[in-house]
Amino acid sequence: MIGIVMFFVALVMLLFGFPVAFTFGGVALLFGVFSEGAELFAFMPYRIQNIMQNTVLMAVPLFVFMGIVLQKTKLASQLLESMGTLFGSLRGGLAISTILVGGLLAASTGVVGASVVAMGLISLPVMLKFGYDKSLACGSICASGTLGQIIPPSIVLIILGDVMGIPVGDLFKAAVAPGAVLIGAYIIYILVYTWLKPELAPAMPAISDGSSRSTQYRRALLAIFPPLALILVVLGSIFAGIATPTESSALGGVGALILALLYRQFSWRMLFESSLATVKITAMVFAILLGATAFSMAFTYSGGDLIVEELLLGLPGDRMGFLILSMVAVMVLGFFIDFVEISFIIVPMLAPVADTLGIAPLWFAILIAMNLQTSFLTPPFGFSLFYLKGVAPEGVDTIDIYRGVVPFILIQVAVVISILLFPTFYNLQ
Repeated sequence: MIGIVMFFVALVMLLFGFPVAFTFGGVALLFGVFSEGAELFAFMPYRIQNIMQNTVLMAVPLFVFMGIVLQKTKLASQLLESMGTLFGSLRGGLAISTILVGGLLAASTGVVGASVVAMGLISLPVMLKFGYDKSLACGSICASGTLGQIIPPSIVLIILGDVMGIPVGDLFKAAVAPGAVLIGAYIIYILVYTWLKPELAPAMPAISDGSSRSTQYRRALLAIFPPLALILVVLGSIFAGIATPTESSALGGVGALILALLYRQFSWRMLFESSLATVKITAMVFAILLGATAFSMAFTYSGGDLIVEELLLGLPGDRMGFLILSMVAVMVLGFFIDFVEISFIIVPMLAPVADTLGIAPLWFAILIAMNLQTSFLTPPFGFSLFYLKGVAPEGVDTIDIYRGVVPFILIQVAVVISILLFPTFYNLQ
């Protein structure tokens, strides 16, 4: 039972706010030495070397760099203005534009924090100015920002691919359909909600700058083209088999710099700041990975993995019982801890059981990825809620944000259930 006690000690320390990487590493060291002796960690250098030689994980800093550079090129601002031109005349058009821009940013950056902050700074004041309900506006922004967790290229998918031994390119392909369904569900909800309560999301008046409507549409489409081209190059090279995800991430980084030059936003200072932010984020991810590696090693040697496997295999309902319980567990943990910890600690416990039960790895991975996306919206520690609150204008309260994300959380849960019940629809079996 040492492994089980070890797991709950780590969880309690995380809830008290201890740094994630040091919590996992410290708890592993304490319990590992107690149960197996210091010689247990003689193999840690080899594990660390194996992690650092993993070419798949090289895609993480490169995609993060691409996202940060694009966030500094005013890309989100121009995209939102363009989408506002195309959809602003509809009731709820600005909210729909926010969802679509969030999807484009997700496919071109994959960084939730950057997307939510950018949309919060640009979109929220505009929606409030035109009389949008605060909860609807906040919910749309938070939900659109989290699309980066499921729409490729996604850091979550890269990490899950490495942890579960699935080719990242296959995960990217498998995630396209669920991501599209989720965007469609968001838009349908906004259309229905604003049809029932039109006063909460009025149409935006036409912008009169002396140009014709067709000219405005043409400008909008031209503004949308550069990020779309980058998405097609990055994802198209993976799907066509021309490049690996790691190679395409390098291509995405170069493409982001080219867009910075096109938008006349490139400077050496911008490059330095983007590189520095990339190093910080990457160091955080890899520090957690090293701590999680030590934790999983101590957990395995103490026999904790066998207890978990025996417990999960003994659940009623066979495959479906395991899937339901594992999805509920991941969702509940997502209320309190980050997707990185869940990916490195919880998923390695669940994946062998799923394999034993004959569950398709792609199906299980996409279920987890969609579930992890929900963790960004769920109080009290949903990161999207904190990101938006940090940039929200005066008058937008935390309760407005919490109330706004509830319908989108329910939509995400509904999509997870649809993937669980109808995997063939998503071509996951």
